[in-house]
Amino acid sequence: MLVDSHCHLDFPGLADQLPDVLRRMAENGVGAAVCIGVNLEDLPKVLAIAENNERLFATVGVHPEYTDIEEPTEDQLVGLAAHPKVVAIGETGLDYYWQKDQPEWQRQRFRRHIAAAKRCGKPLVVHTRDSAADTLRLLQEEGAEAAGGVMHCFTENWDIARQALDLGFYLSFSGIVTFKNASVVKEVAQKCPLDRLLVETDSPYLAPVPYRGKPNQPAYVRYVAEEIARLRAIELDTLVTATTDNFFNLFKHARRPAN
Repeated sequence: MLVDSHCHLDFPGLADQLPDVLRRMAENGVGAAVCIGVNLEDLPKVLAIAENNERLFATVGVHPEYTDIEEPTEDQLVGLAAHPKVVAIGETGLDYYWQKDQPEWQRQRFRRHIAAAKRCGKPLVVHTRDSAADTLRLLQEEGAEAAGGVMHCFTENWDIARQALDLGFYLSFSGIVTFKNASVVKEVAQKCPLDRLLVETDSPYLAPVPYRGKPNQPAYVRYVAEEIARLRAIELDTLVTATTDNFFNLFKHARRPAN
């Protein structure tokens, strides 16, 4: 059984086709998926999706790109994370690609998420783009290793990867690892310890080869797993077993489906 550790099933293109999305997941051996929260306004939709299927889980957080939204407090995040289907705090982190002025409000929001994760005992789902040094610095300063978490859609080099691993974090790889020009990502996918590796789609974005440029969906996480197994010269079943065990080791509040 594969697990898509990061997708957005409430987004257009997936939410309105959910029965078909779930059917294709099953056909491709994808037994579970995490629907990621990106703001408080849309969280009820995320939770409703997770509540209606034992194979789906949710997270609570506000994405660093979002500006004109309700700003979460630490207490809010902790309270919302008490929902039985919520397995993590996030998506959180820093994004200096879209926010090129490197705003302090992003860093303060990230700190609140880290504090909330430590309080509620659930791991972090971390987004970083053009901000790796600050992301690692804040994780270290705030003692994020106490909560643990995953660097989602990892695209940084091995030096950044090693520092994240040293903090006890996992690395999650998306369809980018299948792209021909993604040599840095491929290298890290080869070097990452097998017991700290996850796979994801980030759907509806970043569809892997052979669907690159088309809408993504959780069923396609199989192509991510196949490419990483090829890069590491191991059997696909070995990679599948490891990444699924890793998922449930990290997201301890996620209940493993019976079959």
